[in-house]
Amino acid sequence: MHQQRFSGPIRPADLERSDDAHAVVTLLNTYAEDTMGAGEPLSADVKERLVPALRRVPDHLVLLACDGEAAVGLVTCFQGFSTFRARPLLNIHDLAVLPSHRGRGVATALLAAIEAEARRRGCCKLTLEVREDNPRAEALYRALGFGAGSAGERSVQYRFMEKRLLSSA
Repeated sequence: MHQQRFSGPIRPADLERSDDAHAVVTLLNTYAEDTMGAGEPLSADVKERLVPALRRVPDHLVLLACDGEAAVGLVTCFQGFSTFRARPLLNIHDLAVLPSHRGRGVATALLAAIEAEARRRGCCKLTLEVREDNPRAEALYRALGFGAGSAGERSVQYRFMEKRLLSSA
C-alpha cells in the first residue's frame, strides 16, 4: 500500500485563538469518539476545561495539520525528562486525524514535525503508547523508527498502567 504525502501546513496551535482552541477540542473529541479512543465523546465539562487547562501545562506542544484553513489532524505532546540520559524527552500523548483525511499522510507529517522539534529541543527520545488492537497505528510507528523501549542494551516491553484518582474524567 502506497502512503500519500501530506503537503498542507503543520503549525503550532495558538490556544489563545478561538479557532485553534475550537479545532483542538473538535479533533480530540473526534478521537475520543473513535473506537481507538474512548468510544464516546468528551463530556461537556472536559470540552470546557480542556484548552484552559492545556494553557497552564508547562512544556506542552500541540501541532495542527491543516488542509487549507481547516485543521484535519493534531498531535499533543508533553516534554518530560529521562533520568537515565539526563536529557529531555518528548511524549506523544495524542495523535488524531479526521476520518476523512486518514491514509493521506497526515499522521506521518505530524510525527515528522514532532521529531524535528524534539531534535531541536535536544530531546534524547520520543515516547508514546499504542493500543495492542491498533495494528495500523503500530505499523506506522514502527515504519517511522519506533520500537520497544530499552533497558541498557536490552530491548524490553513496557506495560502502560494507570491509577485513577478522580471518579470522573
